[in-house]
Amino acid sequence: MDQLIQANGQPHYGIFKAAPKQINYRDFDFRSPMGNPLGALAKWRRFHQFQYFGLISDQLIGGCALANLSLAGIGFVYLFHPASGRMIERQFKLPLGFGSQFSQNPDDGICELRQGRNLLRLENCAVSKQKHLLVELDDGTRIEASFSEAEPAFQPMHLCTPTAVNGWVYAQKVAGVRCSGSVQSALGDFDLQAIEAFAHHDWSAGYMRPETHWNWACLSGQAGAQRVGLNLSCGVNETSFTENCYWLDGELIKVDTARFEFDQDQPLKPWTINSADGQVELHFVAHGLHEERMNLGIMASNFKQIFGRFTGVLRPLGRPAVQIDNLWGFVEDQYVKW
Repeated sequence: MDQLIQANGQPHYGIFKAAPKQINYRDFDFRSPMGNPLGALAKWRRFHQFQYFGLISDQLIGGCALANLSLAGIGFVYLFHPASGRMIERQFKLPLGFGSQFSQNPDDGICELRQGRNLLRLENCAVSKQKHLLVELDDGTRIEASFSEAEPAFQPMHLCTPTAVNGWVYAQKVAGVRCSGSVQSALGDFDLQAIEAFAHHDWSAGYMRPETHWNWACLSGQAGAQRVGLNLSCGVNETSFTENCYWLDGELIKVDTARFEFDQDQPLKPWTINSADGQVELHFVAHGLHEERMNLGIMASNFKQIFGRFTGVLRPLGRPAVQIDNLWGFVEDQYVKW
């Protein structure tokens, strides 16, 4: 598929084997809830895009996100050292996205944010099927991490779903891949391949609900002889199709809708996450979190990304169950107005 938006102004919907080459959102026939055509300004204001790269290992946990919210470019990065409990985290907000750029090709191009001597950069290469993260901060922190979907072969999740009365969301997810690279920071220096780090990746864009809430869970690691990754969400991509899935040695296995049970007032208490089809039964114990709160009237966010360990079981149909034993991963509780 060359372009997500068809000649009639509507997106292709469904679960795809490959990513579209262009998220051509300017060709979308965007209308008000009453069916009135909306112009270029409305298309720009309501289109939002973000990309996330996560690192998981027993010795180091990390996350980096970039978002284009039309009125602002937003980014964050953090590193957590499980052995000491120490953490580094930074947040960046650029009015109208000045100092940022965002490719509309999910598999190719650069998304980056620059502020002073700080750089957050995510580069995707269609030829090599590599995803590359580069972080350079003015305190000397440097992260360089890469993974490939080619060797060994990996099946990403690509889908587009209708959203509310007049929107859509394209999402592309990867989890359960080994990564290489290095980290230099006040927490220490790390060779990501030597510490057997895993990565996960999220590229999402579209016309999301102006006011929305979601939960998300992701894990990556080794379960016995198998590489395992998992991506579950509730609240954003469930109209007609869901992004819920897990991977065994790179093979994508679809999952039904998911239920997240946790204490919103005390999100560091244990979580329970189950799928309706019984394939996923997980218990999550938190070890720390990255959180942000912002309320600017026309824009607001209450965001908690929590890292910790999962225990439970995956039950692929017609195959032996896969035991999940204290694998590191993430859960998320987010409210957004944008």
